[in-house]
Amino acid sequence: MTGNQTAEGPKHKRDLTRRKVVVAGAGAAAAVGVGGTVAAGAFAGESGAKGAKASPSSSSSAGETCYRLTSETTEGPYYIDADKLRQDITEDKEGIPLTLRIKVIDAETCKPVSNAAVDVWHCDALGLYSGYESFSGGGGGGTPPTDAPSGTPTDVPSGTPTGEPPSGGGGGGGHEEPTSDTRYLRGTWKTDRKGFVTFKTIFPGWYQGRCVHIHTKVHVSGEWTDAGYEGGNTCHTGQFFFDEETVLLSAEVEPYSTSTTERTTLDEDTIYDQSGTTGGLLKLQYKKNDIAKGVLATITVGVDPEATNTGTDDSVQPGASASASAS
Repeated sequence: MTGNQTAEGPKHKRDLTRRKVVVAGAGAAAAVGVGGTVAAGAFAGESGAKGAKASPSSSSSAGETCYRLTSETTEGPYYIDADKLRQDITEDKEGIPLTLRIKVIDAETCKPVSNAAVDVWHCDALGLYSGYESFSGGGGGGTPPTDAPSGTPTDVPSGTPTGEPPSGGGGGGGHEEPTSDTRYLRGTWKTDRKGFVTFKTIFPGWYQGRCVHIHTKVHVSGEWTDAGYEGGNTCHTGQFFFDEETVLLSAEVEPYSTSTTERTTLDEDTIYDQSGTTGGLLKLQYKKNDIAKGVLATITVGVDPEATNTGTDDSVQPGASASASAS
């Protein structure tokens, strides 16, 4: 991550009402490697294990590149700004190996967005967020998470929600300052010339009030330097989701099976908009009779590089820092 490579994208801000974002599954088969890891060739499109039921709508034509539009989602209170430049974010966390492959495209031109900085962060198998163990969790008797210091859930959208109101790190509420220096299951990496970025992690667990999910941000128009990624604007803040069939299979594997936290289903979640890949539902591939060996998750995210959308109440102008420290 050295040099002075400049991310692609215009330098000015467009009205957020014009912002277009698309998300769709990028199909690929998982090749399970030795030792329970996903093999490097898993992205070549080989035939393999059956995947989860998540696919583009039947109305999408074979030649359609930009797929469908989706909305932004909340950042949540547990974001730590581009803290670790790395692709393997697992550290020593136990869980089902997960390879997450994201493709970022310009929703206006459908062209790949290269050199974008993509952040991902999520909880561990028992619902704990690194840096925020005192706030998050509940998987083994931890403190129930809240979005605000008062403990009142604040991320319930307008209208009548289904299920329990979210009260954890995936919801709304103001940003919380980290309470520890742990940084597992967090990372930032750049997209290649074809717009792809890949992370190695574990299958997330769950916590009170939220379904299983991964947070993400996309930063463009900044610079990769010896110090990390600096400047630019955050053009997308979203969340990725997992279908119920796969989550139920994961819940049978340790350490997920030891969780005592009541799980919120995908249908009950008030952040996921029930629109499939449009709303961030991942395309999943794994051996159905042996999910513990590993899961491949793929998705295409289309962004408007000119927009700024941080997933918070604060307005951030293009050129604001999205700095990162190398690790």
